[in-house]
Amino acid sequence: MNKRTLIAMSGGVDSSVAAFLMKEADYNCIGATMKLFANEDAGLPREHSCCSLDDVEDARSVAFSLGMPHYVFNFADRFREDVIDSFINAYENGRTPNPCIDCNRYLKFEKLFLRAQELSCDYVVTGHYARIERDDNTGRLLLKKGVDDTKDQSYVLYSLTQAQLAHVQFPLGSLQKTEARRIAETHGFINAKKHDSQDICFVQNGKYSDFIESYTGKHYPEGDFIDRDGHVLGRHKGIIRYTIGQRKGLGIAFSQPLYVVRVNPADNTVMLGTNEELFSAELTAKDINLISAERLDVPIRVKAKVRYRHTEQWATAEQLDDDTIRVVFDEPQRAITAGQAVVLYDGDMVVGGGTIC
Repeated sequence: MNKRTLIAMSGGVDSSVAAFLMKEADYNCIGATMKLFANEDAGLPREHSCCSLDDVEDARSVAFSLGMPHYVFNFADRFREDVIDSFINAYENGRTPNPCIDCNRYLKFEKLFLRAQELSCDYVVTGHYARIERDDNTGRLLLKKGVDDTKDQSYVLYSLTQAQLAHVQFPLGSLQKTEARRIAETHGFINAKKHDSQDICFVQNGKYSDFIESYTGKHYPEGDFIDRDGHVLGRHKGIIRYTIGQRKGLGIAFSQPLYVVRVNPADNTVMLGTNEELFSAELTAKDINLISAERLDVPIRVKAKVRYRHTEQWATAEQLDDDTIRVVFDEPQRAITAGQAVVLYDGDMVVGGGTIC
């Protein structure tokens, strides 16, 4: 009997091509779209989101053309709790979150996994550009970068466990994005030329603070901009509007460029400093997940990324306890930010990662 797979179909071209490739490989495929957030209700245009009604219809159209059943699963309550509420809590506490990592962790590879089990599926399939291989020496499953450097998404998948990796497939991992587009166009998919979503699906036009205030109904009070010595430099408009490394939108004049170097929710202050003050050579991360090894028994040499668009840099990583790692960079890095993920690489292999604290 053919292996049974649940294809996570967002309505975009990548997940549609992933579905096509699994069908071509003679898997028994079921399409599934997660309904996470009512974007139209929040005034979000469809081209900047991944969860609109039009996206559902695009996914359904592709599934129909491939002869696959298609389901829509309403995970809005779980999404609100594990992604939106976590996102807001991070900003309220001076951190800068990555909600796409939380969405993968708690929705695609947890909630959708459970639904796949209920449907007796052997695998969950997504359109991520990443690869899974087995280490013949250790028997562990490895997460590796996608071959298309411009589309590699291994960074947002570092939280995958061995149990999950055993039941996941990423059919686009060995493709270039241009190849995926060409497959979609050749087979007449309705979304073949659809733009990739760029923004966080529940945030309009990148204005995080507007979304947070609208969603919570709260007003975040003004406070002081200060320097490292505590001198008041001006007034800020609420701590949720600021993140480490920010220069624009400060609204104060000074003799040299100033940047946000720390957000202090305890006393509602935002510390400003020079560009040089943004650099640090060390970080600590918690809530860690290791993939290539069960534990780091000794310090290891890695390349590390501290945000999705960061160019990975040489560092030494050391595990301090069951849930903590310390990463010391060869050269100081700019704007290491609490709430973001640090992901460790050995060549094209993900060693693991955690949340910067």
